[in-house]
Amino acid sequence: MGKLGEMDVMLLLIQLGIMLLAGRLMAEAARKLHQPAVVGELLAGILLGPTVLGLISPEWFHSLFPHDSNSGIVLSGIVQMAVVMLLFIAGLEVDLHIVWQQGRQAIYTSTLGLIIPFALGFVFPYYWPGFFGSEAESMRLPFALFLGTSMAITALPVIARVLMDLGLFKSRMGMLVISSAMINDVVGWLIFSVVLGLIGKGNQNLSLMNTVLLTIGFTALMLTLGRGMLNRVLPWVNKKLAWPGGVLSLSLALCFLASAFTEFIGIHAIFGAFIIGIALGDSEHFSERAKEIVHQFINNIFAPLFFVSIGLRVNFLANFDPWLTLFILLIAYAGKIIGSGLGTRLGGFSWRESLAAAFGMNARGAMEIILGLVALENGLIGERVFVSLVIMALLTSISSGPAMKWILRKEKSAG
Repeated sequence: MGKLGEMDVMLLLIQLGIMLLAGRLMAEAARKLHQPAVVGELLAGILLGPTVLGLISPEWFHSLFPHDSNSGIVLSGIVQMAVVMLLFIAGLEVDLHIVWQQGRQAIYTSTLGLIIPFALGFVFPYYWPGFFGSEAESMRLPFALFLGTSMAITALPVIARVLMDLGLFKSRMGMLVISSAMINDVVGWLIFSVVLGLIGKGNQNLSLMNTVLLTIGFTALMLTLGRGMLNRVLPWVNKKLAWPGGVLSLSLALCFLASAFTEFIGIHAIFGAFIIGIALGDSEHFSERAKEIVHQFINNIFAPLFFVSIGLRVNFLANFDPWLTLFILLIAYAGKIIGSGLGTRLGGFSWRESLAAAFGMNARGAMEIILGLVALENGLIGERVFVSLVIMALLTSISSGPAMKWILRKEKSAG
């Protein structure tokens, strides 16, 4: 087994220290301005990366984050692990009981909130791929499927936080929005798994059909029998192993093993982490306190490393295309607001409540950025599209809370 030299270890530790420190400081600044921490962490990466530091002092930037260095390879591995753990805690947010309780209403909102934005995101790139920078005919279908998926998914953690801040989390509308977002995310990640299979980034020994069947089978098994088994094992873990170390070790071990399995069958590791997160988080024996510990551990250590690394990877100024960004913003807002708004209205809510719910569903947050990064790493999109998707994710997340607050205030005053 190879080992890092002294200088490699020192550089890696310096990189991690600077990324964590910059990420924390900028996240706190973002919170002071009532913005999600991810906004500050991304800005920290942009300041440290080629966009700002690389422009002001290229020597400093290349000395601190040298390309193809041994420390860079290790840092990339840590960032990959961070992505897996972020999808794991996103899965922990999914409560299947809430989905069943909402029933027909959640089906209306989630179905229209998925189909309409997916259709808008698919049609334009499929018929005008040149505008989006995708010229290869062989990539036309997977590229359009990816952009459709990126318009359809929702950032469940962002929505949950917005609803809590507005005091709506336990309300009828809040439960509808949460349950619909859960369904959107599960279906969206399933579609994205198929897209990765289409471009041949999976297991070369498995056909696309086998990959799809194994993906659906894994999902169904983990959310039924797997969930039942975990529900039986967790009481023993809580009783016999040290708390919270036992449940923390078990949950992350299962997260990594499920991720390894989905990577093996030809879809990305993050899907396995997301599904095992749902199975674990849905257990009554996985307490809110245990979830909070896992969240604090990942959100304060690994999440900043991931989001800062985004800014280190791409030059946001050089790859910013204002027309492409504006177009992606338009179809993102139009698709979600029309689709989710109509679905919520069919569920029996007033037009104002439906519009507020639609703005909540419109938040993309970290999920969009993770989706975009995986697509970028697999050669599905270029840096121009990636930068536009990151900007869209930030703007939809920043605007969802204030828009919901303003619409519901108007609803009260009108009532």
